[in-house]
Amino acid sequence: MEAEIAKEQAHVDRVRAQLEIDENKARMLAEAGQDMYRSDRTSWVREEDGTAMFERDAFSYNAAKRLAILDAEHEGLVFGRLDLTDDDEVRHIGRIGVRDANYEALVIDWRARAAEPFYRATPSDPMGVIRRRVLRCRDDKVLGIEDDLLDATSQADLPIVGEGALMAALSRARDTRMHSIVSTIQAEQDEAIRAPYQGVTRIMGGPGTGKTVVALHRAAFLLYSHRTRLENGGVIVIGPSSVFMSYIERVLPSLGEDSVTLRSVGQVPSDILGFSSDHLDEPRTANIKGSLDMVDVLTRLVTMPLSADPEAMRLRVTVKGEVLTLDPDTLASTRHRILKRNRYNDGREAAEASLKDQLWNSLPDDVIAAHDLTKEHFDDLVSSQASWRMFLNAWWPSLSATDVLARLADPAVAEAVAPEWDDQTRQLIVNSIPTEVDRRGHRRWSVADMALLDELAAILGPVPPEPDAEDPVFIEGGDTAELVTVSDRLSDARQIDEDEPRNTYAHVLVDEAQDISPMQWRMIGRRGPQASWTIVGDPAQAAFPHHDQTRTAIDELVGNAPSRTFTLTKNYRSPAEVFNLAAEVVVTVQPDADLPQAVRSVGVEPTVVRTDDLWAQVRSQLDQMLQEVDGTIGLVCPDSLVDQARILATDPRIIPVTTMEAKGLEYDGAVVVDPERIVSETGNATGGVRMLYVALTRATQRLAVVGLRQPESPQTVQADHPHAGGTGRTWSDALWTHETR
Repeated sequence: MEAEIAKEQAHVDRVRAQLEIDENKARMLAEAGQDMYRSDRTSWVREEDGTAMFERDAFSYNAAKRLAILDAEHEGLVFGRLDLTDDDEVRHIGRIGVRDANYEALVIDWRARAAEPFYRATPSDPMGVIRRRVLRCRDDKVLGIEDDLLDATSQADLPIVGEGALMAALSRARDTRMHSIVSTIQAEQDEAIRAPYQGVTRIMGGPGTGKTVVALHRAAFLLYSHRTRLENGGVIVIGPSSVFMSYIERVLPSLGEDSVTLRSVGQVPSDILGFSSDHLDEPRTANIKGSLDMVDVLTRLVTMPLSADPEAMRLRVTVKGEVLTLDPDTLASTRHRILKRNRYNDGREAAEASLKDQLWNSLPDDVIAAHDLTKEHFDDLVSSQASWRMFLNAWWPSLSATDVLARLADPAVAEAVAPEWDDQTRQLIVNSIPTEVDRRGHRRWSVADMALLDELAAILGPVPPEPDAEDPVFIEGGDTAELVTVSDRLSDARQIDEDEPRNTYAHVLVDEAQDISPMQWRMIGRRGPQASWTIVGDPAQAAFPHHDQTRTAIDELVGNAPSRTFTLTKNYRSPAEVFNLAAEVVVTVQPDADLPQAVRSVGVEPTVVRTDDLWAQVRSQLDQMLQEVDGTIGLVCPDSLVDQARILATDPRIIPVTTMEAKGLEYDGAVVVDPERIVSETGNATGGVRMLYVALTRATQRLAVVGLRQPESPQTVQADHPHAGGTGRTWSDALWTHETR
């Protein structure tokens, strides 16, 4: 082992030395480029000098960027080695490619085709590989090596050492950030990572199968393989919450990619609305707002006049002593006709022209002849009247999405635009619309509202500027500084469609897709009308209950584009003891759940307890878990209890989260609080049990479930599945039969 580590250390030292040479060259070129910029303004810089400066700056920038990534990545630059049968070839695999002065490869980029056997080779299909080696490094020091002998028939005399890189990585303590799996990607994961970029790639799998990190590695692979197209067009990664986005934000930079936009679902429409949200509605309300039925409701809301008084919507003007009127029915018909061909805010000019035409046609011929009126003169006479301007401002004012959606806070408006809603549904929506504004004039919109606001923005069109608004004046020499990021530069370089104010992207990656409502799919689809897609999810973890609507929204999004699906079958996160319990719970509501196979065991069963003093027992379980695990402990609670849970987070390793916030995250230990309330607060039995399934599958080492001692749950959902242990079991049966005595 020591001898083999010394060999690999020598190679890593050689790579680092070469990078230092590259860095010094880049620094010299950068300094030379800066010298060329110096001028006393008495001479012109030649065109070829400008080209040289650009090339030198680009080289310097890229070299500095690469080294900054390496310095920030504690797992090191070189992580793998392949010993091949062909001419005793050796390939070292790493996060980026490095070549020596003779342009010989010292390290092959993990995304290159030459590195593919590192992930795909097996003893049954060695792909020309005799030995595969994984290096465990910290900074530039090799700490250990793990080998796999793939071709036992080879005559090469190669030592095989180590205990398995994958298991070593799985046993590592978790922190508050997701890490890359670039050195331990498995064959089925690699197949999904390297799939063609065209069309739609679905990555499905149960909890702990690595769906998220595989998808992020796929984004890095696509940027490597299709750099020009995807960097110019943009790549966006969309996740369920800002907590989740913070958790994954370091993965892509550690793989050498920092030009990707990360957005939570509530942040997606910030490009057009100017604000975002992380506030969640209670589940029943969110499900109503997420339904495709809201498209018709919002359309009616836009077309509905602002005033309910018919007389207020009657147009009267006087021309040459003749009173001309248009009644409410005529106005409603005009409004309907204009909106069929125009977005609301784009339609006012057409509406004005139509009204003037109708008024002109109602003017008696003798009045026209007596005053020698022309149509142009008539229009001017109408436009100059205060009554005309006041009517138009009331009948067809410029509207913003927030102005329109805020009208749903009025029960009468809600009843008029959604007569199909029952009283309970209507009250849920009315109560959920924020009526108070903060000091900046903002309302506290929810994540579900953001999709509705984006839909309204699409129906309304851009709000026109005020007629007398002036362009802002910028004075040179100010003391304000602007921070320009790599992503900003790439965005500035992209083609901008003046008729599409939203940011659009060439590739869209959606994680936890099973929780994206149909209205949110419509919102996301507007960001990628010509995009390729990576969709990541697990139906068994879905909270939205109307799967047929979700399928309709996705089918509309995908269209006839090429589509492929990869299902990940191995659970690398949860030990078998934890996952077996979670599986028994979820199959009581979804017998056909795609359950992965846990690849390891810790020899400790979950602690499942009921108590009369909930928080005392939670405190006890946390104290015990702090002694048993080295990393983070997730305190997973129903929404209504998370504030109380924060009081118990006296150790920085304890992280209180709601069940929804816990999606996609993992902890060394997890304490799940009050499962009955987790299920009941979701609003529907099936979705509630799926949310409990999410909570039960967050732990990588230890799990504790703490509930209140109470009568049996009234849950009546049944299943017939091997994991459920027979027929007629409820989720409560499946969970509490494991109660610790």
